[in-house]
Amino acid sequence: MAYPKILAMIMAGGRGERLFPLTFERSKPAVPFGGRYRIIDFVLSNFINSQIFSIYLLVQYKSQSLIEHVRENWGLSSVMSDHFVTVVPPQMRYGPDWFQGTANAVFQNLNLIRQHKPELVIVFGADHIYRMDIRQMIDFHLERNAHATVAARPVPISEAGSFGIIDADKEHRIKDFIEKPKDPPSMPNDPARSYCSMGNYIFNTDILINALIQAERNKEYDFGKQVIPNMLNAGQKLFAYDFETNIIPGSKPYEERGYWRDAGTIKAFWDAHQDMLGEKPLFDIKNEIWPIRPSRNELPALKILGGEITNSIIAEGAVINRSKIINSVIRRGVVIEDGVEVRDSIIMDYVVLKKGCILNKVIVDAHNVIEENVHIGFDSKTPYWRAHLDLSGITVIATEKQTSRL
Repeated sequence: MAYPKILAMIMAGGRGERLFPLTFERSKPAVPFGGRYRIIDFVLSNFINSQIFSIYLLVQYKSQSLIEHVRENWGLSSVMSDHFVTVVPPQMRYGPDWFQGTANAVFQNLNLIRQHKPELVIVFGADHIYRMDIRQMIDFHLERNAHATVAARPVPISEAGSFGIIDADKEHRIKDFIEKPKDPPSMPNDPARSYCSMGNYIFNTDILINALIQAERNKEYDFGKQVIPNMLNAGQKLFAYDFETNIIPGSKPYEERGYWRDAGTIKAFWDAHQDMLGEKPLFDIKNEIWPIRPSRNELPALKILGGEITNSIIAEGAVINRSKIINSVIRRGVVIEDGVEVRDSIIMDYVVLKKGCILNKVIVDAHNVIEENVHIGFDSKTPYWRAHLDLSGITVIATEKQTSRL
């Protein structure tokens, strides 16, 4: 099958307010994740692995660190004009307004779509941890001659009231789109689960342009709440693509099928890190066939002088003295001095943990220095003076060094 010309637009402007204080100086897609990544790297890796190379990132809030990260790590071909990852801040072409919603963000950049003349426009979010072969969703869209296709994730029907839910028939054609329903419809062949919209879409270009112009006239700015229901009401052919059917090359038998996490709260962010740990992780970050592409760095290899390390991920440039590290993620350039204990924690770039400190279920943001012999987190008797205690019980230490490179 000859593929149509494709343009991708990624919504990367999220405030990430529920991830505070990790989003105090950066947008949610720019938040560091795992040993060597940022959240944005997951969606970008999915597009590149799916051989989709024309990508615009629509940014808005606190975007400088994201812009720097993309510039340093996501340069594509300088030879082929349609191979690019380009950051697009609000251009305010239609007035002095920032992006008012997902649909408005694309509307404000219709000039880019008209300039590239794609047959399909793919609109995805940037805030999630997952792998996806987007070509399989494109095949699904083309086979059904759809006007638009919405990625759908099965969720237990008992949880469906918290999401935008898709009501689809046995042929996967969408009948209705309901925001947080009290009585959610079930999947066609599974009465125990419902289809939850993932906020990822494929549109035929002419259909999308007409829908966005009409929505703008009506002062409607969101795909899920307004544009998709409007398209259904107009009788257009919309289909739900079951994300759980997506097959990722190189996946391990023990991984969770259709793994997808919105790391949008401190607890969800911490849980997603735990999902990467263990002998048989729910989400195995190592997949040579479908890699998540990490940040570049020129740091030396990890150096371990002694201690005990159990079930942890440790990045380049870290120096570990005689200490204990259990069920934790240690990012690049971290220095851990003698007698430190780190348990169930996430330690971000260039943190220094001084002698004898104990961290239990703590997230330490970049460039912090944690003093000698302090006890932070679970079971600590004295609250740490710079700590933010999340409702989940996880302690977060905001970054000390405010720079655009965080």
